[in-house]
Amino acid sequence: MKQELIQKKLRNKFLKQGVKMISPETIFFSNKTKIGKNVSIEPYVVFIGKVILKNNISVKSFSHLEDVKVKNNVTIGPYARLRPGTILEKGAKVGNFVEVKKTRIGQNSKVNHLSYIGDSQLGKNVNIGAGTITCNYDGVKKSKTIIKDKAFIGSNTSLVAPVIINEQSVVGAGSVITRSVNKKSLALTRSKQVEIKNYKRKK
Repeated sequence: MKQELIQKKLRNKFLKQGVKMISPETIFFSNKTKIGKNVSIEPYVVFIGKVILKNNISVKSFSHLEDVKVKNNVTIGPYARLRPGTILEKGAKVGNFVEVKKTRIGQNSKVNHLSYIGDSQLGKNVNIGAGTITCNYDGVKKSKTIIKDKAFIGSNTSLVAPVIINEQSVVGAGSVITRSVNKKSLALTRSKQVEIKNYKRKK
């Protein structure tokens, strides 16, 4: 009952501040949540610990934010999980089924769907394709992935940390990257496609 009263008080506080909420009864705040101007929050969003939202932010349904800082003009979710130590710079986008942990995502950079980005630093205007994973843990220690300005990471890519993807480089879809990639380079690791003509499956 006490928790219900606390949540009701926090929801009313943010509504009075002008936060746009659809179904506010489904949104859960922490006492340390801070929200700026022109922020909209869709149903079933959870805030834990110190979450700071600046201005012009959209948090879509079923997203989970814990100890994160979100700057201006950012879109989050739906179904996004932002874990402690995450910073989203101005204009960044974290889309559906994306988990981010202890990572700075640079200005206007996008992680649109189905990815895990941990212990990383992304520069400006970086595009992360669907299914990208930063392999940050080897079972003993955590290592860092650095992706610099205007890099493009193709879908279904594994970046094995520690690794640096330099400025304006491209990583081809389906690659496993274990060495740093030079500036303005294309890196890809892909087996040759084999086709057997007139193949018949065994019965």
